[in-house]
Amino acid sequence: MPLPRLDRIRDEIDGMFAQSSMVRNRTIAVLLPCYNEEVTIGGVVRGFLRALPGARVYVYDNNSTDGTYDAALAAGAIVRRELLQGKGNVVRRMLADIDADIYVLADGDGTYKPDAAGALIEALVVRNLDMMIGTRNGDDKAFPSGHRFGNLFFNRVMAHMFGDGFTDILSGYRVLSRRFAKSFPVSSAGFEIEVELSVHALDLKIATGEMALPYGTRPDGSTSKLRTYRDGLRILLMLFKLYKETQPLRFFGAAGTMLLLVCLGLGAPLIATYLETGLVPRIPTAVLAAAIAQLGFLSLAIGLVLDAVARGRREAKRMRYLDLDAVANKP
Repeated sequence: MPLPRLDRIRDEIDGMFAQSSMVRNRTIAVLLPCYNEEVTIGGVVRGFLRALPGARVYVYDNNSTDGTYDAALAAGAIVRRELLQGKGNVVRRMLADIDADIYVLADGDGTYKPDAAGALIEALVVRNLDMMIGTRNGDDKAFPSGHRFGNLFFNRVMAHMFGDGFTDILSGYRVLSRRFAKSFPVSSAGFEIEVELSVHALDLKIATGEMALPYGTRPDGSTSKLRTYRDGLRILLMLFKLYKETQPLRFFGAAGTMLLLVCLGLGAPLIATYLETGLVPRIPTAVLAAAIAQLGFLSLAIGLVLDAVARGRREAKRMRYLDLDAVANKP
């Protein structure tokens, strides 16, 4: 006896989206921040709509001067505008505006494969994680050697500052749980948003995972918005800023220790001379050493105070995180 039409449709959807039984009662939002991506955005939107039936695809147009808005709208996306320039500003607005159980964050340039979103979501749900990162696996044309070196450098800096946990902190292809997204206070404005996402996970010791995925090249007519040296410097500065904010005792403690060592280097000969002769021969040097010592102790004190503040902020974010259900707990 032939299946009813509704059952056939359901079987077709299950065939296209193998993990549909795991996410049937979960809402999925695909977030695509865009700036001048008219050439690629239509294909990206249609790709996610095919890969994730039932998901809502949001495109936030970040002051594009081409036809990005119209191309995304024609492809079936929910299109909105964000006037504050920069990817970080767009992601902040997206996570504030949009409610979903699972968020898929990608770029609108066509370098990430929409078909891989299902595998990332499945891993997030099955392993009960809060963030899955699609690590980039591309050839030299898609992922030039200079960018590879920069990525390796930033990964090592991240591991040294915050601990091991990621191999591609700059990947823009991520899947987030609701409790991750709603406990994440975005402060970055530009491409450093990926660094901030990674530090948030490490700071709160949130369960995360990675999956190697193909990384493609941009099609003809599409240009990258990344400025290698300018944005690289911004990413490095963001790492130090987040280190100061999340590890203030170590940050200011290191500064205080260096100042006290300089003080010791300047003052040791003066102390030795004083013990031998009872005189202080170089008064200006003694005054300088005393001033540096004061700065060193002040830096240590600042570190202690800010460490207590950082613990309070971490606990507040953790409590917000715990207020929301884990992605695997929803029936």
